[in-house]
Amino acid sequence: MKNYYAGWEIHPEDREWLLGLFSPSYRDIIAHHVTYKFGVDQDFIMPKDGEGIVVGVADDGEKVQALVVEIGGTTQRPDGKVYHITWSIDRSLGARPVHSNSVIAEFGYTDVPRTLIRLKPSLFPL
Repeated sequence: MKNYYAGWEIHPEDREWLLGLFSPSYRDIIAHHVTYKFGVDQDFIMPKDGEGIVVGVADDGEKVQALVVEIGGTTQRPDGKVYHITWSIDRSLGARPVHSNSVIAEFGYTDVPRTLIRLKPSLFPL
């Protein structure tokens, strides 16, 4: 049964370091992972990349902020969306982590100095 999504968890030390570099805009800090693929099963073969590069910040100015990440030389996921870390959201305004995809698509992102981060391949429950 396809009850997982595959991705990369941000190394805890890198997460703390990034939180110092990129101030969360909204009250609910997520800053947890980069998604690779939704709807996979427990036997899914995980991607091997162990690092990414933060290259941009997207923010709708209301309730969703995300960091755009390059993995394996690209920011584009296999499904055509953009690799990102949902950085902060305001749940009280109805924001959910999945909204980062539409914010990036609608507003694009602002380039930032390239910042290398460590990533651990992981499966997450849906």
